Amino acid sequence: SEDTCWEEKTVVPHLVAKLCSGTEPVCKSNQFLGPEGNVDIELIDKSANRYSVHFPVAGFYLWPATGLGFLVTAAVTVTITFDSWGRHLDLKLQHHEKWMVAGPLFDISVEPEGVITEIHLPHVISLPANEVDISWFQVAHFKDEGMVLEPPARVEPFYAILENPSFSLMGILLRLARETCLSVPITSTALIYYHFHPEDVKFHLYLIPSDSLLTKAIDEEEAKFQGVRLQTSPPVDPLNFGSRYIVSCLPPLEIIPKELKLSYRNPGEIQVFSKVYAGRMKEPIMLEITDKRYKTLIWYTLVKPEELQFGATSAPPPLPAVAFMKEHHRHLQARLGNLNGVLDDLQDRGVFTEEEKEMVQQMPTQQRRNETLLRMVENKGHQAQKVLFKSISRRDPYLMSYLNQQSL
Repeated sequence: SEDTCWEEKTVVPHLVAKLCSGTEPVCKSNQFLGPEGNVDIELIDKSANRYSVHFPVAGFYLWPATGLGFLVTAAVTVTITFDSWGRHLDLKLQHHEKWMVAGPLFDISVEPEGVITEIHLPHVISLPANEVDISWFQVAHFKDEGMVLEPPARVEPFYAILENPSFSLMGILLRLARETCLSVPITSTALIYYHFHPEDVKFHLYLIPSDSLLTKAIDEEEAKFQGVRLQTSPPVDPLNFGSRYIVSCLPPLEIIPKELKLSYRNPGEIQVFSKVYAGRMKEPIMLEITDKRYKTLIWYTLVKPEELQFGATSAPPPLPAVAFMKEHHRHLQARLGNLNGVLDDLQDRGVFTEEEKEMVQQMPTQQRRNETLLRMVENKGHQAQKVLFKSISRRDPYLMSYLNQQSL
């Protein structure tokens, strides 16, 4: 997996660097980030989960909260409805034909037609794990004649691209060979919500695919019962779809259930979670998730009593560049892909010499290249880290959006 590099092919404007810059306004959950600033999204039917957005000029538009992106050549109005796979994909197909849901399901229509040249559909498959064949990816269109499959033009980390698309109810599926017993690696998210009671504080811990619609659905369900989400980081390494994970706590507390299976349940369905009873919560607790099969620690977090006093009812302000790079150092080391453009930016800005650029490029594996890059930039100080931050934000907005969402 460390030897995999991904070519930079996506057209993304420089403005996308504002996504997590810490000095520019962060794109809100109900906004697209566009070439001339943020574009508001209108909720036109809450019961149907339907939205409308008007893109006023040509360019690339990204909805960071969902990972959905459009490249347009002229002004266009797009209507987006979030739907459930369970209503359209036969369970027999999933089990017998080895279909795996790999991302959200969108019903998309546009007016006028013919001005959208690319659509970026989000997926949760971890490509750098080097265990997934790109040919397994299919875009499923649900039409009157049934499910129609279309191979994407390109597949990148976090999204697949359709060029000159036709629009319908669509989403990403992964088709595995019948004889394949592969446990598919996916990017994942751990969510913690606390519920306050003077005598017994309790936590709900979820382990889910990194699907923003799932997170949104869980946020809304927890809010009905006054659950407050705490800030956490996702697991650094890809997790295996269908594998089982053990939840534990230090000091030992009552946890029900102690075992979670990483699976995809449609937004709107009840999501599986572990309930942790912490009593009056006078001391910090350490929550851990361990791979049941390999006994390896895949995620942990520390929760302190003082964190629960303020409720975190609003999202924290965006992190400045240097703090962001420090907080997400391990994730950047694991998830950065092709570095050629980033290294060019560092050389152009005088952060790296030609010799230093070559030193990074000559490292034998992708992870070693990432590690060397981050360490060298850190040693050069805060200004160099800010240059690196802006370069990654511009060249890999999906990765930065993903990391930024985990910090909320």
